[in-house]
Amino acid sequence: MCRERTHGRDRRRTADQRHATVSISLGDRGQTTQDFAIGIGIFLLAIAFVFSFLPSVITPFDSGVDGAETAQADRIADLVVHNLSTSTGTANQINETDFTARYSNPNLSAELGLRASDSDDVVYDRVNVTVETFQGAAVDTTTLSGGDAYENESAASAARIVTLENSSKCDPACRLVVRVW
Repeated sequence: MCRERTHGRDRRRTADQRHATVSISLGDRGQTTQDFAIGIGIFLLAIAFVFSFLPSVITPFDSGVDGAETAQADRIADLVVHNLSTSTGTANQINETDFTARYSNPNLSAELGLRASDSDDVVYDRVNVTVETFQGAAVDTTTLSGGDAYENESAASAARIVTLENSSKCDPACRLVVRVW
């Protein structure tokens, strides 16, 4: 049984009488807050990844200084000061002649007990021992410097304040710098 209602509006409208329905496709809709938050989140993650990864790509492939090299530089500085100390009882006073005789040659592997191959073709530990003034200049690079040539590489260093026996080169004192790389 079908009953038609006739009171009020007529339910049977023609196509021209119906209201037009507006539909928005997914491409035409507005950006929601969730869309914006997800987009910004992905963008920030991408930027953070680039800033954390890019320095490792640009940085040259050299190793930094670690604790072992720092300890080795400190041990060598103590050894040099102990071996060259004079018997006058003055702390950290070294003999310039002894320094020149023992530490001015370019290969200090045997003198300092460093690792090297038997044929001395390969040196595993590079070291430079230099007596400098407090302004950073070497006192006399021909006699008061030894080991490998140091050219501002990344190196561990240890320094001791020393004086030279019977010498006016270090007035009042100099710095014994040991660099290991």
